[in-house]
Amino acid sequence: MLEQLLPLPIAAVERYDDEMPVELFPQEETVIGNAVPKRRFEFGTARWCAREAMKRLGFEPAPVLPGPKREPRWPEGLVGSLTHCTGYRAAALAKTTDFLTIGIDAEPHAPAPDGVLEAIAIPAELRRIPGLRVDDPKICWDRLLFSAKESTYKAWYPVTQRWLGFEDADITLNADGTFYSRILLPDTPIAGFAGTWLVQGDVLVTAIAVPASGV
Repeated sequence: MLEQLLPLPIAAVERYDDEMPVELFPQEETVIGNAVPKRRFEFGTARWCAREAMKRLGFEPAPVLPGPKREPRWPEGLVGSLTHCTGYRAAALAKTTDFLTIGIDAEPHAPAPDGVLEAIAIPAELRRIPGLRVDDPKICWDRLLFSAKESTYKAWYPVTQRWLGFEDADITLNADGTFYSRILLPDTPIAGFAGTWLVQGDVLVTAIAVPASGV
């Protein structure tokens, strides 16, 4: 899915199961600790994807540890993003000489739980949802909006090191598989992000990739 959304030379690796045993680095074992098996599986498979992406870019596999906001910390010279949901794990990485930031998010393609849309959407976004449902009633637009918000934050934070709330981005979703996230903070160093989205089967994915030349 990600190879359809992200441009080269981004290395995108994804898996749809946790059947491959993953040997974690000691530092990663410390992070995951005594987590339940489901959490260990998704943690490990996502890092397997990251290490495969590193190898494709000519980097030695390295631990991927969480930063202060639980963002993945990458080896020097790399930017990237991780995601996982039921039935899907993925990583997308690029060299810092090619890309400034990447944000990816995967979600089950199913309606969001009750109350989620109202909690994450600003009024302008809520007004657009009915028209989108007319454009393509097969798409779970509420879940797609949530995913686009997640991808936006994942692209935003590594560049700014600042929190971005759901209410701080106005996301315009388009039925052609694109979206735009307009940042609403008054002192933002980034006006917004252009993104893409795709639904296949039970999974939807959103992706943002900003070239090193900037937003």
